[in-house]
Amino acid sequence: MCDVKKYSDIYKEISKLNAQDTLQLVLESETEDEKDFYEMIGDYLLQKKQQEVLERNTN
Repeated sequence: MCDVKKYSDIYKEISKLNAQDTLQLVLESETEDEKDFYEMIGDYLLQKKQQEVLERNTN
């Protein structure tokens, strides 16, 4: 079984990243898989921010 607390903590840390942080991670990636992973995280975080903005503007 995986350590749920460990991954929950990782999620919380990743959620704190900003666009500059994810760009730095992408640029300094050692492998293509790592680069793809950080790009997906950047995309996810951007989508979450867009969703928040849309929700704020519709209320």
